[in-house]
Amino acid sequence: MIDALRSAYPTEVVDRFLSTAPDAPPVPSAIATMLHHPALAGPWLAYNNVLLWSPTLDDRLRELMVLRVAWRTRSKYEWVQHVKLSDRYGVTLADVEAVSTGTAGDAWTPLERDLVAATDQLIDDYRIDDDTWRRLAGQLNERQLVEVVFVVGTYTCLAMAFKSFGLQLYRTTTGRRSQPRTVDVRAWTALSQSTSHDGNRFSTSSSATRPSTRARAAPRQK
Repeated sequence: MIDALRSAYPTEVVDRFLSTAPDAPPVPSAIATMLHHPALAGPWLAYNNVLLWSPTLDDRLRELMVLRVAWRTRSKYEWVQHVKLSDRYGVTLADVEAVSTGTAGDAWTPLERDLVAATDQLIDDYRIDDDTWRRLAGQLNERQLVEVVFVVGTYTCLAMAFKSFGLQLYRTTTGRRSQPRTVDVRAWTALSQSTSHDGNRFSTSSSATRPSTRARAAPRQK
C-alpha cells in the first residue's frame, strides 16, 4: 500500500499521510478505497495525476467537464468534491448551476460550450460527433484533443467506482466527520433532487453540416 502511494505522490505528501501527528491529513476516502488493490491504485493515481498536475488543458476547462460527468452519472461523491474545488479552478457557482441545467447561454466561451457538449456525447454515444470535433480541432491542439476524451473517460470510470463502492461524503479514514460547507449542501441537495438521468443534455448551435462519412482531417497544430 505504501509503495502504491509513493509511486503516485511526492515523498513529503506520503509522509504526511502516514504521520501520526494530530494535525496530519487523513488519506482521502477515495484513495484509501482504491488502495485495497495496491497494484492497480499506484499506476491509476500516477496516471490521474497527469490530468491534474501536468495537463495540456486549462484547469477550468477540465473541471467543467468533470462536473458535467459527475452530474450526468449522478455521482454524489464526485459532484460534491469537485464543487468544493471549484473556486480554486475559476469555476463559479453560476458555472456549477449551468452545468446542472445544461444551459450556459452567453456565460461560457464557445470552447467551454463545445467541451461540455462533447462530454455529453461521449457519455451518450461513446464518441464526439463530427461537428463538435471539427470545432474543437479548430481551438485545441492534438494533445488537448486526446486529453478531452481521457478526462471524460477517467472521471466516468471514477464515478462508476465511487457509486459502486458506496463512497461516503465528508467522512475521513480516521472516522472523523467534517462539516460540509453551504455550497456542498446545496450541490448535494440539487443532485439528490434531480430525477432526470439524461441530465438535460447540453447542446450547441452550429451551422456546419454533418459530413456523411467519419473521415477527419488531422487536427490543426498550434
